[in-house]
Amino acid sequence: MCKEMDNDMDQILTDEELKAAATDDIESVADEAKNEKAEKEGEPRQHTVVVAEDESVNRMDLVAMLEDNGYKVVGEAANGEEAVELTRKFHPDVVCMDVKMPRMDGITAAGTICDENLAPVVMLTAYSQPDLVKQATGAGAMAYVTKPYEESKLLPALEVAMGRFAEINDLLDTVEANEGKLKEAESQLKEAEEKLKKAEDTLEERKLVDRAKGLLMDKADFSEQGAFRWIQKTSMDQRIPKKRLAMAIIAKYGDPKPEPKQR
Repeated sequence: MCKEMDNDMDQILTDEELKAAATDDIESVADEAKNEKAEKEGEPRQHTVVVAEDESVNRMDLVAMLEDNGYKVVGEAANGEEAVELTRKFHPDVVCMDVKMPRMDGITAAGTICDENLAPVVMLTAYSQPDLVKQATGAGAMAYVTKPYEESKLLPALEVAMGRFAEINDLLDTVEANEGKLKEAESQLKEAEEKLKKAEDTLEERKLVDRAKGLLMDKADFSEQGAFRWIQKTSMDQRIPKKRLAMAIIAKYGDPKPEPKQR
């Protein structure tokens, strides 16, 4: 019993953890409101970043460099799993992701983030090996920067990644909108075809009924109104479509088809 209570207590967040979580949410909402206000007033929007680097000194230097250049670091991760969680939580404008990290490497984490279309990823690596770059690109990374981090390399890479990400999402939005229009057009075309088919069937039925009515008037001494009422009543009573009934009347009273001429 005591062991079960200990396990339950381990799952309960402390006051400090609850306060920290609430603070993060409040700051996130406040930052978003601030950015929206800036956009409305024509001011440049402050871009948000998640930094994933397992070496704390490198991470601190990178965070300082980003903040000095107007970026807001909303999350810091020491491994790939944390990077994915923080990206899902904050939806930053860009993620700086180290390749070599514990628990989940940067390329795997970048693949998850890109598959979920959460944010563009800039890979950070001490290597410029072609196969590593190919893996990073295959995972969906928009750009990569080799260490040591320099503003002249990092900042343009961030802009390129965000620009490519925006272009891709605009393209996806366009494709989705076009698909929606295509489906709507197909639906309208199908509806128009059904209406046309119904109109054609109605016209054909009317012609057959008129011919059958004329034959009843000619062959069975019906009045025009009496012939129509007889067709209508018989169709209802016998549950036979008027078109089929009219065809049967025409087959019975109509002129026989001419026999083919013998040679």
